[in-house]
Amino acid sequence: MHAIGEVDEANSALGVAIAALVHDGFDQDGIAGLLRIQNDLFDLGADIATPGDDFTPSPMVLRIVAAQIDWLEAAIDTANERLDPLTSFILPGGSHAAAHMHLARAITRRAERALVAAAAVVPINPLALNYLNRLSDYLFTLCRLINSDRGGDILWAPGASR
Repeated sequence: MHAIGEVDEANSALGVAIAALVHDGFDQDGIAGLLRIQNDLFDLGADIATPGDDFTPSPMVLRIVAAQIDWLEAAIDTANERLDPLTSFILPGGSHAAAHMHLARAITRRAERALVAAAAVVPINPLALNYLNRLSDYLFTLCRLINSDRGGDILWAPGASR
């Protein structure tokens, strides 16, 4: 299934972003959360590798569960509490670490699109789709949080090059 490759690529891009965050001295609690997500992405790969009609997890079948999505939702809320409201679209970039995180976010979005396409052909755990959607939102929020400590977001200037 094509989506597994995208999930693997998203996980690898996240690993590169983590390495950049470690190099930049990012908070170790944040790193631990990202390592948790990398483990979740392996669970996700196992989930989508075994499509079927029953999405109940078992000792032999890994499935994404609501608690994994709830953790992402709480992490998004916590990060957003530290950020100013958005006033513009944000250009992907900023610090080295944020740029890598933006790339991981974009690849996660591609993985989500691939999984939506796969779900049109084979039964896919709806929570797997939910997880990827919430993950890309979390990574976007994390990009903003990383840049907030390093000069802020780079805002889109509509029509600036006309």
